[in-house]
Amino acid sequence: MQLVHERPDFAWFLRGADGSSALVNERTLRSSFIITPETLVEQWPATDASTLSTADLEPLLAFEPELVVLGTGATQAFPPPETLAACLGRGVGLEAMTNAAAARTFNVLAGEGRRVVAGFIIGS
Repeated sequence: MQLVHERPDFAWFLRGADGSSALVNERTLRSSFIITPETLVEQWPATDASTLSTADLEPLLAFEPELVVLGTGATQAFPPPETLAACLGRGVGLEAMTNAAAARTFNVLAGEGRRVVAGFIIGS
């Protein structure tokens, strides 16, 4: 059997994530960050999904995604209802999940060519 290392057609690829770090391409990140298939923002001040405000999401929404994938750390947590409502009011879906699940979801959606942006909360 021949194994081929397939490289995605986009600049930034998540190789894995958990509550304390993420591997983006060949770089280990240990603080919260934002990623799109073409952009990496290494410093995102979010620290807790349960207190995430609409203002905290503005850097993600600036990319005009159809979907925001929110990695909430080692355990799943949800933003306040008003934050979710603000996304829906803009026609943007928001899915909250563990960082490991968010990494897999982001890669699948990016691979499909979807307008996706992900925010990962590291250290929670």
